[in-house]
Amino acid sequence: MSGPSVQERWAPANACFGCGPANPQGLRIRSFPTGGPRGELACEWTPQPHHAAFPGVLNGGVVGALLDCHMNWTAVMRLKERDALEAAPCCVTSEFSVKLTRPTPMDGAVTVTARVVEEGPDRAVVEGEISAKGKVCARGRGTFVAVKPGHPAYHRW
Repeated sequence: MSGPSVQERWAPANACFGCGPANPQGLRIRSFPTGGPRGELACEWTPQPHHAAFPGVLNGGVVGALLDCHMNWTAVMRLKERDALEAAPCCVTSEFSVKLTRPTPMDGAVTVTARVVEEGPDRAVVEGEISAKGKVCARGRGTFVAVKPGHPAYHRW
């Protein structure tokens, strides 16, 4: 995964804690298209010691933030492609859930993947997962909605 990520290309001024390239203290995830159907994205991310819940295990809130942001960008890119938009739509999280299936180790990169499983005119339902060392550590599902002018998040990136 090289070159600019979808976040760097479509929202370089975004200061979001999870995915904002402009937030030097954030997680700064970098998501890339996989070439799969319906806007699939993948991300490799390496935890730092301050991301721990306890020694060697990634904090569950960080796991949630990784999934939330990566799934949101999966929705963004699917809606952009589907509707042939020139710019990425501004999507926000309507709801999401995370199931932690095993402790996420911190001694190497984790992989975050996501895919759109349902679509509506202004939204997408996305499922994602985090894996480490070939094992799934967490699964997520969320609904992400493209906002319109007047919404506080509209073009805040």
